[in-house]
Amino acid sequence: PPAPAHPGEPPAQLQPGVSIRNLVKIYHNSRVAVNGLSLDFYEGQITSFLGHNGAGKTTTMSILTGLLPPTSGTAYVLGQDIRSDIDTIRKTMGTCPQHNVLFDILTVEEHVWFYGRLKGLSEEQVKEEMEQLLQDTGLPHKRREQTRNLSGGMQRKLSVAIAFVGGSRVVILDEPTAGVDPHSRRSIWELLLKYRKGRTIILSTHYMDEAELLGDRTAIIAGGRLRCCGSPLFLKARLGTGYHLTLVKMLHARRSTRGFFAQVRVGLGLGRGPGGAEGGE
Repeated sequence: PPAPAHPGEPPAQLQPGVSIRNLVKIYHNSRVAVNGLSLDFYEGQITSFLGHNGAGKTTTMSILTGLLPPTSGTAYVLGQDIRSDIDTIRKTMGTCPQHNVLFDILTVEEHVWFYGRLKGLSEEQVKEEMEQLLQDTGLPHKRREQTRNLSGGMQRKLSVAIAFVGGSRVVILDEPTAGVDPHSRRSIWELLLKYRKGRTIILSTHYMDEAELLGDRTAIIAGGRLRCCGSPLFLKARLGTGYHLTLVKMLHARRSTRGFFAQVRVGLGLGRGPGGAEGGE
Protein backbone atom coordinates (compact mmCIF):
# COMPACT_ATOMS: atom_id res chain seq x y z
CA PRO A 1 0.00 0.00 0.00
CA PRO A 2 1.14 3.57 -0.60
CA ALA A 3 2.75 5.58 2.18
CA PRO A 4 0.55 8.19 3.85
CA ALA A 5 0.39 11.47 2.01
CA HIS A 6 1.30 13.53 5.06
CA PRO A 7 3.60 11.69 7.48
CA GLY A 8 5.16 13.72 10.27
CA GLU A 9 8.69 13.36 11.56
CA PRO A 10 8.97 10.78 14.37
CA PRO A 11 9.55 12.36 17.79
CA ALA A 12 13.22 12.56 18.70
CA GLN A 13 14.63 10.39 21.47
CA LEU A 14 11.37 8.51 22.02
CA GLN A 15 10.92 4.79 21.58
CA PRO A 16 7.77 3.30 20.06
CA GLY A 17 5.76 1.39 22.63
CA VAL A 18 3.49 -0.02 19.91
CA SER A 19 4.55 -0.62 16.30
CA ILE A 20 1.99 -1.73 13.73
CA ARG A 21 3.40 -3.23 10.55
CA ASN A 22 1.38 -3.86 7.37
CA LEU A 23 -1.67 -4.86 9.39
CA VAL A 24 -4.61 -6.31 7.46
CA LYS A 25 -7.97 -7.48 8.75
CA ILE A 26 -10.55 -8.96 6.40
CA TYR A 27 -13.81 -10.21 7.90
CA HIS A 28 -15.67 -13.31 6.77
CA ASN A 29 -17.98 -11.25 4.56
CA SER A 30 -14.87 -10.08 2.65
CA ARG A 31 -15.09 -6.60 4.13
CA VAL A 32 -11.63 -5.09 4.50
CA ALA A 33 -11.55 -3.30 7.86
CA VAL A 34 -7.80 -2.64 8.07
CA ASN A 35 -5.78 -2.40 4.88
CA GLY A 36 -1.99 -2.46 5.19
CA LEU A 37 -1.77 -0.19 8.23
CA SER A 38 1.70 0.74 9.51
CA LEU A 39 1.97 3.13 12.43
CA ASP A 40 4.05 3.79 15.56
CA PHE A 41 2.78 4.94 18.95
CA TYR A 42 5.47 6.36 21.23
CA GLU A 43 6.22 5.99 24.93
CA GLY A 44 5.50 9.03 27.06
CA GLN A 45 2.90 10.30 24.61
CA ILE A 46 -0.82 10.28 24.03
CA THR A 47 -1.62 9.58 20.39
CA SER A 48 -5.08 10.64 19.22
CA PHE A 49 -6.34 7.92 16.89
CA LEU A 50 -9.01 9.44 14.65
CA GLY A 51 -11.31 8.33 11.87
CA HIS A 52 -14.97 8.20 10.94
CA ASN A 53 -17.19 5.30 12.00
CA GLY A 54 -16.05 2.22 10.11
CA ALA A 55 -12.58 3.61 9.42
CA GLY A 56 -10.92 0.69 11.22
CA LYS A 57 -10.05 2.21 14.61
CA THR A 58 -11.90 -0.25 16.84
CA THR A 59 -10.77 -3.21 14.73
CA THR A 60 -7.15 -2.10 15.04
CA MET A 61 -7.45 -1.72 18.80
CA SER A 62 -9.20 -5.08 19.09
CA ILE A 63 -6.27 -6.69 17.28
CA LEU A 64 -3.77 -4.97 19.58
CA THR A 65 -5.57 -6.30 22.66
CA GLY A 66 -5.89 -9.82 21.27
CA LEU A 67 -9.66 -9.81 20.82
CA LEU A 68 -9.28 -10.33 17.07
CA PRO A 69 -6.53 -12.05 15.08
CA PRO A 70 -4.98 -10.18 12.14
CA THR A 71 -5.48 -11.57 8.65
CA SER A 72 -1.88 -10.64 7.87
CA GLY A 73 0.79 -8.31 9.16
CA THR A 74 1.43 -7.86 12.86
CA ALA A 75 2.06 -5.42 15.68
CA TYR A 76 4.70 -5.26 18.37
CA VAL A 77 3.85 -4.12 21.88
CA LEU A 78 6.97 -3.27 23.89
CA GLY A 79 8.88 -5.47 21.47
CA GLN A 80 6.52 -8.45 21.82
CA ASP A 81 4.72 -9.85 18.77
CA ILE A 82 0.93 -9.96 19.17
CA ARG A 83 0.81 -13.17 17.12
CA SER A 84 2.91 -15.19 19.56
CA ASP A 85 3.26 -13.21 22.81
CA ILE A 86 -0.24 -11.92 23.53
CA ASP A 87 -0.32 -13.46 27.04
CA THR A 88 2.86 -11.59 27.97
CA ILE A 89 1.57 -8.41 26.35
CA ARG A 90 -1.65 -8.43 28.37
CA LYS A 91 0.32 -8.24 31.62
CA THR A 92 1.58 -4.78 30.66
CA MET A 93 -1.51 -3.53 28.83
CA GLY A 94 -4.68 -1.84 30.01
CA THR A 95 -7.76 -1.07 27.98
CA CYS A 96 -10.99 0.87 28.25
CA PRO A 97 -13.48 -0.30 25.60
CA GLN A 98 -16.29 1.79 24.14
CA HIS A 99 -18.77 0.39 26.62
CA ASN A 100 -18.14 -0.07 30.33
CA VAL A 101 -17.19 -3.57 31.45
CA LEU A 102 -18.28 -3.36 35.07
CA PHE A 103 -19.98 -5.77 37.44
CA ASP A 104 -23.18 -4.31 38.88
CA ILE A 105 -22.88 -5.95 42.30
CA LEU A 106 -19.20 -5.11 42.87
CA THR A 107 -18.16 -1.89 44.55
CA VAL A 108 -15.67 0.61 43.18
CA GLU A 109 -12.81 -0.65 45.34
CA GLU A 110 -13.69 -4.28 44.59
CA HIS A 111 -13.24 -3.54 40.88
CA VAL A 112 -9.77 -2.09 41.45
CA TRP A 113 -8.92 -5.04 43.72
CA PHE A 114 -10.19 -7.60 41.20
CA TYR A 115 -8.33 -6.20 38.20
CA GLY A 116 -5.21 -5.51 40.23
CA ARG A 117 -5.03 -9.11 41.39
CA LEU A 118 -5.64 -10.30 37.83
CA LYS A 119 -2.59 -8.26 36.82
CA GLY A 120 -0.54 -10.09 39.47
CA LEU A 121 -0.26 -7.36 42.08
CA SER A 122 0.22 -8.32 45.72
CA GLU A 123 -2.37 -7.31 48.30
CA GLU A 124 -0.17 -4.48 49.53
CA GLN A 125 0.43 -3.24 45.99
CA VAL A 126 -3.30 -3.25 45.26
CA LYS A 127 -4.05 -1.29 48.44
CA GLU A 128 -1.44 1.32 47.62
CA GLU A 129 -2.53 1.70 44.02
CA MET A 130 -6.21 1.77 44.95
CA GLU A 131 -5.81 4.78 47.20
CA GLN A 132 -3.97 6.71 44.51
CA LEU A 133 -6.46 5.81 41.76
CA LEU A 134 -9.48 6.70 43.87
CA GLN A 135 -7.96 10.07 44.71
CA ASP A 136 -7.04 10.79 41.10
CA THR A 137 -10.52 9.89 39.84
CA GLY A 138 -12.35 11.75 42.60
CA LEU A 139 -14.10 8.58 43.76
CA PRO A 140 -12.86 8.00 47.33
CA HIS A 141 -16.32 8.82 48.72
CA LYS A 142 -17.83 6.16 46.42
CA ARG A 143 -15.36 3.40 47.19
CA ARG A 144 -17.98 1.13 48.81
CA GLU A 145 -20.74 1.97 46.36
CA GLN A 146 -21.92 -0.70 43.92
CA THR A 147 -21.27 0.42 40.38
CA ARG A 148 -24.91 0.09 39.38
CA ASN A 149 -25.61 3.03 41.70
CA LEU A 150 -22.98 5.29 40.13
CA SER A 151 -23.71 8.00 37.59
CA GLY A 152 -22.66 7.43 33.99
CA GLY A 153 -19.73 9.80 34.41
CA MET A 154 -18.49 8.01 37.52
CA GLN A 155 -18.78 4.63 35.82
CA ARG A 156 -16.74 5.92 32.92
CA LYS A 157 -14.05 7.35 35.19
CA LEU A 158 -13.80 3.98 36.93
CA SER A 159 -13.48 2.19 33.57
CA VAL A 160 -10.64 4.51 32.56
CA ALA A 161 -8.94 4.06 35.94
CA ILE A 162 -9.10 0.27 35.60
CA ALA A 163 -7.06 0.55 32.39
CA PHE A 164 -4.15 1.90 34.45
CA VAL A 165 -4.36 -0.71 37.22
CA GLY A 166 -1.21 -2.76 37.65
CA GLY A 167 1.11 -0.14 36.20
CA SER A 168 -0.02 -0.68 32.60
CA ARG A 169 2.70 0.58 30.27
CA VAL A 170 0.46 0.51 27.20
CA VAL A 171 -3.08 1.86 27.58
CA ILE A 172 -5.73 1.71 24.85
CA LEU A 173 -8.78 3.93 25.31
CA ASP A 174 -11.72 3.63 22.92
CA GLU A 175 -13.83 6.81 23.19
CA PRO A 176 -13.29 7.14 26.96
CA THR A 177 -15.35 10.33 27.34
CA ALA A 178 -18.28 9.43 25.08
CA GLY A 179 -21.59 10.31 26.69
CA VAL A 180 -20.21 11.79 29.91
CA ASP A 181 -20.96 15.20 31.41
CA PRO A 182 -18.46 18.07 30.95
CA HIS A 183 -17.16 17.85 34.53
CA SER A 184 -16.43 14.11 34.26
CA ARG A 185 -14.90 14.65 30.84
CA ARG A 186 -12.43 17.20 32.20
CA SER A 187 -11.66 14.92 35.14
CA ILE A 188 -10.76 12.12 32.72
CA TRP A 189 -8.54 14.53 30.75
CA GLU A 190 -6.64 15.43 33.91
CA LEU A 191 -6.20 11.75 34.75
CA LEU A 192 -4.75 10.96 31.32
CA LEU A 193 -2.34 13.88 31.38
CA LYS A 194 -1.14 12.93 34.86
CA TYR A 195 -0.61 9.27 33.92
CA ARG A 196 0.96 9.89 30.50
CA LYS A 197 4.59 9.79 31.68
CA GLY A 198 6.30 6.49 30.90
CA ARG A 199 3.25 5.09 29.13
CA THR A 200 2.12 4.62 25.56
CA ILE A 201 -1.48 5.83 25.41
CA ILE A 202 -3.69 5.32 22.35
CA LEU A 203 -6.81 7.49 22.47
CA SER A 204 -9.71 7.04 20.08
CA THR A 205 -12.14 9.94 20.13
CA HIS A 206 -14.68 11.79 18.00
CA TYR A 207 -14.10 15.06 19.86
CA MET A 208 -11.63 17.24 17.97
CA ASP A 209 -11.02 19.53 20.95
CA GLU A 210 -10.14 16.48 23.02
CA ALA A 211 -7.81 15.12 20.36
CA GLU A 212 -6.00 18.46 20.10
CA LEU A 213 -5.80 19.08 23.84
CA LEU A 214 -4.57 15.62 24.85
CA GLY A 215 -2.76 14.34 21.79
CA ASP A 216 1.00 14.77 21.46
CA ARG A 217 0.50 13.22 18.03
CA THR A 218 -2.55 12.60 15.88
CA ALA A 219 -3.05 9.69 13.48
CA ILE A 220 -6.00 9.74 11.10
CA ILE A 221 -7.17 6.65 9.25
CA ALA A 222 -9.85 6.13 6.61
CA GLY A 223 -10.74 2.97 4.76
CA GLY A 224 -8.40 1.04 7.03
CA ARG A 225 -5.34 3.02 5.88
CA LEU A 226 -3.26 5.72 7.49
CA ARG A 227 -3.97 9.07 5.84
CA CYS A 228 -1.84 11.40 7.94
CA CYS A 229 0.12 11.40 11.16
CA GLY A 230 2.03 13.99 13.14
CA SER A 231 1.84 16.57 15.88
CA PRO A 232 -1.22 18.86 15.91
CA LEU A 233 0.99 21.78 14.84
CA PHE A 234 2.44 19.78 11.95
CA LEU A 235 -0.98 18.72 10.70
CA LYS A 236 -2.38 22.23 10.96
CA ALA A 237 0.58 23.65 9.06
CA ARG A 238 0.29 21.04 6.31
CA LEU A 239 -3.45 20.58 6.06
CA GLY A 240 -5.21 23.35 7.98
CA THR A 241 -4.72 26.16 5.46
CA GLY A 242 -8.40 26.91 4.98
CA TYR A 243 -11.53 25.61 3.32
CA HIS A 244 -12.59 24.75 -0.20
CA LEU A 245 -16.04 26.15 -0.89
CA THR A 246 -18.04 25.02 -3.89
CA LEU A 247 -21.07 27.08 -4.96
CA VAL A 248 -23.48 26.38 -7.78
CA LYS A 249 -25.22 29.36 -9.42
CA MET A 250 -28.78 28.89 -10.59
CA LEU A 251 -29.12 29.15 -14.33
CA HIS A 252 -31.47 32.16 -14.27
CA ALA A 253 -29.97 33.96 -11.25
CA ARG A 254 -29.57 37.67 -11.97
CA ARG A 255 -26.93 38.52 -9.41
CA SER A 256 -23.33 38.46 -10.60
CA THR A 257 -20.99 35.96 -8.99
CA ARG A 258 -18.25 38.55 -8.56
CA GLY A 259 -20.59 40.99 -6.88
CA PHE A 260 -21.74 38.31 -4.46
CA PHE A 261 -18.18 37.42 -3.47
CA ALA A 262 -17.26 41.08 -3.09
CA GLN A 263 -20.12 41.50 -0.62
CA VAL A 264 -19.10 38.36 1.30
CA ARG A 265 -15.50 39.58 1.57
CA VAL A 266 -16.62 42.93 2.95
CA GLY A 267 -18.90 41.18 5.45
CA LEU A 268 -15.98 39.10 6.68
CA GLY A 269 -13.75 42.15 6.98
CA LEU A 270 -11.49 41.03 4.13
CA GLY A 271 -11.93 44.11 1.95
CA ARG A 272 -13.21 44.15 -1.59
CA GLY A 273 -10.33 42.22 -3.08
CA PRO A 274 -7.80 43.16 -5.74
CA GLY A 275 -10.49 43.85 -8.27
CA GLY A 276 -12.32 46.48 -6.20
CA ALA A 277 -16.08 46.04 -6.38
CA GLU A 278 -15.61 43.34 -8.93
CA GLY A 279 -12.86 41.54 -6.97
CA GLY A 280 -12.89 38.61 -4.64
CA GLU A 281 -13.70 35.93 -7.16
